[in-house]
Amino acid sequence: MKLIDQHIESNILIITLNRPEKLNALSTEVLDELALIFNSAKENKEVKALLITGAGKAFCAGADISRLALCDAESGYKFACYGQDVFRLLETIGKPSLAVINGYAFGGGCELAMSATMRIASTKAQFGQPEVKLGVIPGYGGTQRLSRLVGKGRALDLCLTGRFIDAETALLWGLVSHVFEPEDLLNNGIRILTEILALAPCAIASVMEVIDHGYDMSLTDALHLEAIHFSKVCASADKAEGVAAFLEKRPAQFKGI
Repeated sequence: MKLIDQHIESNILIITLNRPEKLNALSTEVLDELALIFNSAKENKEVKALLITGAGKAFCAGADISRLALCDAESGYKFACYGQDVFRLLETIGKPSLAVINGYAFGGGCELAMSATMRIASTKAQFGQPEVKLGVIPGYGGTQRLSRLVGKGRALDLCLTGRFIDAETALLWGLVSHVFEPEDLLNNGIRILTEILALAPCAIASVMEVIDHGYDMSLTDALHLEAIHFSKVCASADKAEGVAAFLEKRPAQFKGI
């Protein structure tokens, strides 16, 4: 059985973590394969977006605890940095990604979901950063991305208590943008990405880059970055097509140039 299934559908690379008997836990082998998939997707012109989900009742229940048990200070640092590097690949791939959270998203699974551009969830999904119960802290970006998505207070709540929240709470907090019934989840994920891919590719890439890099800048520097990207897309053929289509009251035909 493959650790990860993948196929391309309408320019969307659908990635399914496939260790249902282990609740799709992130072993070293799974992280290695994700790194290969993300790097390949970045260069593959057929892939315009990525969708990540899990097989069975979990999206991903976290990191490999047996591997964690062997960590000391030195190996623990490497353990954390490797997971962070793999997830950062997804975050900076330059193509929109959507975590379609079908079930449990705990620990490293929640961290993987947060590294995607956007997140949607099943009504049965649950989220949490329970690492404190093992005597450690989130190591794959959980303390940082969670606080940026839901605020410092709520991030402290989840990381200090190790408690889980349901999909409706995740929606209320802004951790996910939509909640669907399980049977409707995947189709809605594909629909959301298909709608994004119908828009101007240059503008989509700029939006992701400006928000990612500008978030931690001063407002003055971030506004300057926004203006630079605005000027870049103003020089694109897609901008000319988008404006013309609006004025002519017709659908735009974007080409990514």
